[in-house]
Amino acid sequence: MSQVPPVPVLDVEAAITSRRSIRAFLPKPVPRELLERVLSVAARAPSGTNTQPWNVYVLTGAAKEALSQRILAAYDDPEQRAAHTEEYDYYPAEWKSPFIDRRRKVGWDLYGLLDIAKTDKARMHLQHARNYRFFDAPVGLMFTIDRIMGQGSWLDFGMFLQSVMVTARGFGLDTCPQAAWTPFHRIIMPAIGAPANEQLVCGMALGYRDPDAIENTLVTEREPVASFVKYVEGVSP
Repeated sequence: MSQVPPVPVLDVEAAITSRRSIRAFLPKPVPRELLERVLSVAARAPSGTNTQPWNVYVLTGAAKEALSQRILAAYDDPEQRAAHTEEYDYYPAEWKSPFIDRRRKVGWDLYGLLDIAKTDKARMHLQHARNYRFFDAPVGLMFTIDRIMGQGSWLDFGMFLQSVMVTARGFGLDTCPQAAWTPFHRIIMPAIGAPANEQLVCGMALGYRDPDAIENTLVTEREPVASFVKYVEGVSP
């Protein structure tokens, strides 16, 4: 097996803080050895009693393109799109502040960079459709979990996903985690050869960011530590 060429490695803080949800990638291929190195490191993510509940399906080339075309056909047809729904609730049924405010801001910040007006539904549709091309990344990942696993294993899965993204960033790659794929699980799961006992968790684009794409300049805001941390330093009488 060929050796992975030397790659720049960022320290942990730099890898975490420079990670972005990248929405435009270069066509530069990712060596399989490098991808497997990323996944091997990420597999050190913790999981309750070492269950390691993650499965990863890697799509490249013609297989990735074929899946994209099938999903885009369903997405562009209003009747088909309405017939596809998620198997699990990613977002709440009812929104409230501050969560809805953060959601709206990142959406309008992205559309602002792309010069998409709030009333321009057609361009919004086209921009969302880029999800189903993995934003032109050379690698598309699909993550699944066995249906027998409980809520704690989904928490474990989140730690694995974060590990994939941070490790990729550390090796000079970029990613975009994508819940947008989940409504189309009835198309995706047979297409990737996943058995019936597995459930789609999410997709992810992986590759090298396009440094000239305006959407890749988006840096989402984070709340200061003081806003979400409470120190419990004593016992109440």
